[in-house]
Amino acid sequence: MSQFGSQFHGKPSRKKEGNGKAKKKFRDKRRSESGGFFAKTTLSESDSLKSVRGRGSNKKNKLQYAANVNLLTPSGYKKVKITDILESPDNRNFSRLRIMTKGSIISTEEGKAVITNRPGKEGSVNARLIG
Repeated sequence: MSQFGSQFHGKPSRKKEGNGKAKKKFRDKRRSESGGFFAKTTLSESDSLKSVRGRGSNKKNKLQYAANVNLLTPSGYKKVKITDILESPDNRNFSRLRIMTKGSIISTEEGKAVITNRPGKEGSVNARLIG
């Protein structure tokens, strides 16, 4: 599936049946079963979007580099600068590599916040303040 520049998201070919016997391959991989690569949204000095073609000729904006966050405060939303990534629930190395995912705890000019959306799929970073 490398000719499409994507990853295969189907059932593994090495999976065994209930009796321990290896499953027989009954068809090849389909292009519809291929998906995109992980976007790896990282902390940077400025925001940078990458436009990717989706199914049905739709366009999807993936956020590659992020500098600002739409922060939900008690008074409303504010656009605030991100200073650091403190921790990530997905992988402990993501905070060291400065990769943002949903649920990551970030440090902003207003204080600590948790990311509430998926920046690699939506093209922006939304977060809410933590205590």
